[in-house]
Amino acid sequence: MTILLAGGGTAGHVNPLLAVADALRELDADTEILVVGTREGLEYRLVPERGYELAIIPKLPFPRRPNAQAVTFLPRLRATVKQLRALMGKRDVDVVAGFGGFAAAPAYLAAKGRAPLIIHEANAKPGLANRLGARWAQHVAVTFPNTKLGNAEVTGMPMRREIERLDREASRAEAIAAFGLDAGKPTLLVTGGSQGAKRLNDTIRALGPDLVAKGWQLVHVVGRLSPFDDPKIPGYHVVEYCDRMDLAFAAADFVVSRAGASTASELMAVGLPTLFIPYPVGNGEQAVNIASFVAADAAMVVRDGEFTPEWGRAELLPLLEDSERLAAMAERAKTHGVRDGAKRVAELILAARDASRATA
Repeated sequence: MTILLAGGGTAGHVNPLLAVADALRELDADTEILVVGTREGLEYRLVPERGYELAIIPKLPFPRRPNAQAVTFLPRLRATVKQLRALMGKRDVDVVAGFGGFAAAPAYLAAKGRAPLIIHEANAKPGLANRLGARWAQHVAVTFPNTKLGNAEVTGMPMRREIERLDREASRAEAIAAFGLDAGKPTLLVTGGSQGAKRLNDTIRALGPDLVAKGWQLVHVVGRLSPFDDPKIPGYHVVEYCDRMDLAFAAADFVVSRAGASTASELMAVGLPTLFIPYPVGNGEQAVNIASFVAADAAMVVRDGEFTPEWGRAELLPLLEDSERLAAMAERAKTHGVRDGAKRVAELILAARDASRATA
């Protein structure tokens, strides 16, 4: 029994894939898992580190303008699909499941007419590969209810185990100690992702004295995007990079964050009231990702350009003093968050495998 998982490039594709692989291993220990990816993507390092076999295919970015690469794209795609079909036959692949990214489209085409296909789309705005695969997939799993893909089933985001199983209250003492915090004060967590976000960093730094004066302490994950001048205010804890976001979530009472699909899903799943500042560049997917959370008043949103110290003093500081609203937002976040997304997607994959074997 072999399941082929395809996807990669960025953490947004690789991490859900790995979470589902772990869930499959838990649900059916006898199932063999084979991952397809490229040398250039994060999967090249992360998949073997997690103990899964990685089959390498060429990176085939879809050409968006006529050039030499566009001329050779279709022959290279056909060759890669042929390679994957041979691999599927050799390994007796029962189901193909994809998560988007460069490795996904060839795997979807290889599966067509040969094996059941399951896809998971992490963002509310689907990527090109998943829009293609959704046309013949047996199941289309999505993170957000407003994702526009036909026959989509909302499964939520497949998450890292440490987040999926996080008990914030039980882990709070460890988290307070890890960041050197005061257990008697509420904590504001600020994160713009591993690289950071200049607007978030500059505005929060300017608001630091006001926040501390209101009785809050901060854990500010500034990232590696640009140098950050630590204000050195008591209670203002600057962290360049945090590899224990589970503890950061356990320490937090409110969060200011970008709105990437994984981060937004994790914050809602663990029940943290959040102010989202979506990334202003690109196709606007971050604003769409959180639309259902904002509509349910489980979170707030402000545009990047509007998140200034003046806005913070007028809007954020009064919110942080409203304990009843914060508690209500936290409860609504729990209601709209999904903790078992990995298991839900894994169950769809296994169900498709069993149905295919029953009719074989």
